[in-house]
Amino acid sequence: KKLSIFIGAGLLIFLLVLAGSQMTTVIEPGYRGVYVMLGKVAPEFKGEGLAIKAPFIASIQKISVRQQTEQMQTECYSADLQQVKATLRILYRIPESTVVAIYQQFEGDPFPTLIAPRVVEALKEVASSQSAEMIVQQRERIKVETLQAIRAKIGNGPSGGPLLIVEDITLSDLALSPE
Repeated sequence: KKLSIFIGAGLLIFLLVLAGSQMTTVIEPGYRGVYVMLGKVAPEFKGEGLAIKAPFIASIQKISVRQQTEQMQTECYSADLQQVKATLRILYRIPESTVVAIYQQFEGDPFPTLIAPRVVEALKEVASSQSAEMIVQQRERIKVETLQAIRAKIGNGPSGGPLLIVEDITLSDLALSPE
């Protein structure tokens, strides 16, 4: 009888330690946590530091609010139908106010699903109105116009500010088709 009480007490302590370890998580600096309980997302994000959650049925997804840089290659056509290949570096960040909306609306990393398609579309729009020669000669103007178009295409988040902030783009390795 004493053995069964001892085993029961040991099992209870083990379950309490397990539940206690599942109740907390640490959100590192530069990240915000999105609280998800049984598939429902809380409307407010969790800030840096220790975060408490319901054990086993809740999770906290960490989203970076730091500036990030991605590189991509694309091609577009100029007004004189020359193919232009470009390498772009995009500097962007997620504002704190849109962390929850980004998590709910875009699966995983927002770059391939939100930013990259809009960057390609904006560059194609800007390049199609210029000759190939002008694209190469006026790289800075093409960059500024493309950046403005990207920002307009990304749109605003639920709080009225931008959904994502594209800080800057860099156009490099502009190459024209051999024709």
